[in-house]
Amino acid sequence: MFRVNRAENTIRRLEERRFSELGIREREHLQEWLAGMPDALGEELLIIQKEFDQFDETRERLDLLALDKAGNLVVIENKLDDSGRDVLWQAVKYAAYCSSFSKAQIVDIYQSYLDRYAGGGNAAALLCEFMDAEDLAELELNHGSGQRIIFIAAKFRREVTATVLWMRSHKIDARCFRILPYTHGDELFVDLQQIIPTPEAAQFMIGMATKEIEEKTVKAVQAPRHSLRREFWTQALEKLRAAGLSRYATISPSQDHWLNSGTGMSGTTFTLIFSKSEARVEVGITRGERDENKWVFDRLHEQRSELEARFGASLEWLRLDDKKAARIVFSQPFEGYDRENWPEMTAWMIDHMRRLQDTFTEPLAALNRQMKADGIVTIDE
Repeated sequence: MFRVNRAENTIRRLEERRFSELGIREREHLQEWLAGMPDALGEELLIIQKEFDQFDETRERLDLLALDKAGNLVVIENKLDDSGRDVLWQAVKYAAYCSSFSKAQIVDIYQSYLDRYAGGGNAAALLCEFMDAEDLAELELNHGSGQRIIFIAAKFRREVTATVLWMRSHKIDARCFRILPYTHGDELFVDLQQIIPTPEAAQFMIGMATKEIEEKTVKAVQAPRHSLRREFWTQALEKLRAAGLSRYATISPSQDHWLNSGTGMSGTTFTLIFSKSEARVEVGITRGERDENKWVFDRLHEQRSELEARFGASLEWLRLDDKKAARIVFSQPFEGYDRENWPEMTAWMIDHMRRLQDTFTEPLAALNRQMKADGIVTIDE
C-alpha cells in the first residue's frame, strides 16, 4: 500500500505492521471498528449482538452476530494477526447454535444489544427498516440452513483456507477477509480485503442468493399483502398519471409498500408509501456514499424554513446519523387495508407528492450543479 504525495507527485510505501506490536486488540479495537461500520465487509449488514454468550448449556462467546439483507444470520469471527487452527471449529459451532434461533429470539437478542450498547431503540421496528418490510410479520429471518460465517485475520493458515473452500463447495457461505495494518508516521491505516471468494465471484453469488430469496414467499402473510398492494398501486398509478405527475408515467405496479421515482439527482428519490396504518411521501437520499447523503441532507436542512413554507406544512427531517441514507418525510394516518379509504389515500398522495416535487426539485437540481462544479462527486444525471 502506498501513500500519494500530490504536491510532489510521488508515492511512498506504507510500512506493513503487526497488530500485536501496535497494541491493537481483537475485542477492544477490531471488533468495535466492525460494529461501528459493518459495511466495511462489502455489504449491508446489521449488527445485532457482540460478545454473544447466550447459547444453551454453554458459555462460549462469539465475536459479532449480524443479519444480512436476506435475513440470514452472519457469524463474524476476528483473529487479528493469525487465524489460528481453532477458528473453524469455533465458528461452525456458533453457526450451528444459531441455526435454531426463532424470529422472536432474534428480536430479543437485538433488543438486548440496543439496550446495552446503543442507548435503546425498538428492535422490531429497526429490523423492519433494515429489511425494508412493513411489519415484523412479513420478515423471514434465519431461514433453513442459510447461516453464514465470516473470518477476519491478517494471515490465514492453509488448513483454514482449504476448509473454507471445501465448505463453500458444499453450499455453506463462509468467507475470509484479510486485514493488514499499515503506518505512516503517527497515522494508522488498515487494508480490509475479501480474499475468499474473490469479490467478483461473491457478487455473482449474492445476486443468485437474492433471486432465490425473492422467489420464496411466506404464503400465509406475504401473498395476500402483495396482492393487495399491487391492486392499490394499479389504481393509484392511473390517477397519478391522470393528475399529470409524469415522473410515474413509466412505473409499474409493485407488490412492495413503496414506489420510487427519480428526482433528477442520482441516488435521490421521490417515494410514495402505502401501509396498513398510513400514507407517506418522502425525499429519499440514498447515494452510494454516506458523506454525500449527509451533505445533501444538511444543505437542504439549511433551507428548512423556506422549504416547509413552500410545501405548506412541517416535515420530518431524518438525518439518520447511524445509517448511510437520509430521508425527509410527511405522513398521514389511514386505514390503508380498507379499500373504501383508497380514493381518499390516493387523492392525498397526489396532492402531497405534487407539493413535494414542487418544493424539492429545484433545490436538488441546484445542489446537483454545485456538487458537479465543486468536484465533490461525479454526477450521473
